[in-house]
Amino acid sequence: MKLMEYEAKDIFVQYDIPTSTGYMVENVENLKAVLYKLGLPVILKAQVLVGGRGKAGGIKFAKTEDEAMEMANKILNMEIKGLPVKKLLVCTPSEIQKELYVGFVIDRNKKKMTLLASTEGGVDIEQVAATSPEKIQRVLIDPIIGIQEFQCRNVASKMGYKGKEMLSLATIIYKLGQIMQDKDAELIEINPLAITPNGFEALDAKLVIDDNSLFRQTEFKEDFKDSQEYTPIEIKAMEAGLAYVELDGDVGIIGCGAGLVMASLDVVNHYGGKPANFLDIGGGASAENMKKALEIINLKKGVKSIFINIFGGITKCDEIARGILEFDPSVPVYVRMMGTNEKEARKILNEKGYELYQSMQEAAKAAVKGV
Repeated sequence: MKLMEYEAKDIFVQYDIPTSTGYMVENVENLKAVLYKLGLPVILKAQVLVGGRGKAGGIKFAKTEDEAMEMANKILNMEIKGLPVKKLLVCTPSEIQKELYVGFVIDRNKKKMTLLASTEGGVDIEQVAATSPEKIQRVLIDPIIGIQEFQCRNVASKMGYKGKEMLSLATIIYKLGQIMQDKDAELIEINPLAITPNGFEALDAKLVIDDNSLFRQTEFKEDFKDSQEYTPIEIKAMEAGLAYVELDGDVGIIGCGAGLVMASLDVVNHYGGKPANFLDIGGGASAENMKKALEIINLKKGVKSIFINIFGGITKCDEIARGILEFDPSVPVYVRMMGTNEKEARKILNEKGYELYQSMQEAAKAAVKGV
């Protein structure tokens, strides 16, 4: 789950990472009070979960109150890459002497958190990696002992800083690593981290929380409901505890286990169909889970058939069958089920006129033809 810049900066403040002073506003009426607190000039920054805000006109510098009001009104009524701007971060400008980059990502191949730092801030780190890879410091973090202060000092020193500046930069890097660990983040970065006459200052902030950690990262549980990252149907699926990703096809897909669902998408595509979604009800799913899954798919317009692919281990096929009957889908349903309580499931569904297919390929092919 991606956080807005102002949300990430609020967390930075909690960890004593220096940031530019700013306030979030949702309408022009509240802007005057913010301008009274901050003074002029100010920078107005659109809060959307996509890059390229500046090029799209979503970041403006205002010298006067009238200018700020006019620009805020314009930004709050625009869309950036299809996303409406509903919030605005208003902050004081900083005297920038140099821009750096610091961040942490998950290296999935190494299965470790990785510290990235560069003296080339203010541009995409991917661009620096492509043109000047030698300018990026990379440090793998041991998942058992976590980020260590000496690692941060080494990186700050290699970036060319000494004395108090080196210690100050190392402290920011260390605290950023603490947030990464404490918040179960997949990515965190400051780009740029500016050097100003008053020291280092985070001018931007990016923080992505692992969706799978929301059961313990309770402070973010309500945030996803307002997130631009998810569709309304995806949000309802999260609330129901289902793994759902909306796609643009017309064949609904339900399975138990992410691997099986991915295979289901592939086989539907192989027979010329277009999956409408990815929906994993998980292992050990109940009749209620199955009913909820069908309710979620039914919310998506344009679904013409549903392919249900169940391999019953800890998932009981008869439970899935009862869930199907409880919802009673209005579009054709094509079911492939095998495993635990398979015979009972076949009997339950056959009595109600449902046909169960012997293979995933047969069921998927029938679902595509039924569109």
